[in-house]
Amino acid sequence: MPKRSLLLAASAFGLLALQGPAQAAVEPEELIAPVAEYKLYVLDNLGEFTRHTREFTEAIKAGELDKAQDLYAPTRVYYERIEPIAELFADLDASIDAREDDYEKGVEDPDFTGFHRLEYGLFHEKTTESLTPFAERLMADVEDLDERVRGLTFPPEKVVGGAAALMEEVAATKVSGEEDRYSHTDLWDFQGNVDGSQEIFQLFKPLAAEEDPEFVARVEENFAAVEATLAHYRLEADNPEAGFVSYEKVSDEDRRAFVGPVTVLAEDLATLRGLLGLQ
Repeated sequence: MPKRSLLLAASAFGLLALQGPAQAAVEPEELIAPVAEYKLYVLDNLGEFTRHTREFTEAIKAGELDKAQDLYAPTRVYYERIEPIAELFADLDASIDAREDDYEKGVEDPDFTGFHRLEYGLFHEKTTESLTPFAERLMADVEDLDERVRGLTFPPEKVVGGAAALMEEVAATKVSGEEDRYSHTDLWDFQGNVDGSQEIFQLFKPLAAEEDPEFVARVEENFAAVEATLAHYRLEADNPEAGFVSYEKVSDEDRRAFVGPVTVLAEDLATLRGLLGLQ
């Protein structure tokens, strides 16, 4: 397809603005394929997120405590993968994923909704009682997010910047264990963030390699180090769907071992936008 046709198709699909960044080290048309692939990745994960959220919230409404607890972590992982896009909608991100610390009255605050409000009920209070309104609100928010993202233009600089943002989040809130403080399912979220970051990096890796192959090799090495540490805590080595042990069982030594590669990854990936001329 001619370059002009590619650009028009990308614009119609809601991928990038035709004018592109004038100072880019890469031509705007070179961004079309990776941004298009990333939007498909996000939409695929949103579809799974919506489906899993429906099953999760239906279990809560039916009073099935054990089932709801089991579905909590594998539902959230899809959101964690696409957070750079989900966070573009600040109202929904707060409603879906805010923690009690974000509210003056904590768990008693009427504005505290979403996954972590449900986590408190399911894992701290160990009940589904009174959680139906929160479950229904979560389902509505997820469906709203899905609708908004489908019509969203994906700015290349936001997509590329998301790789670093995800690893920064791991370093800031995942390693400490504060994210899922009641369910201790932090490693699921950790994996979701790593998956999302790695997907972005892989899609833009060919362009980055043209500019700095040593940078690409260094990032790949650090991703491998993080994945190796995570693999140590899988319930089943050959079955990623089986999930992880409770974060309570992760040694302080391994928590510290996460910090180094994660921090280096975040710092390196923070330069990816500049490397591609997307500042």
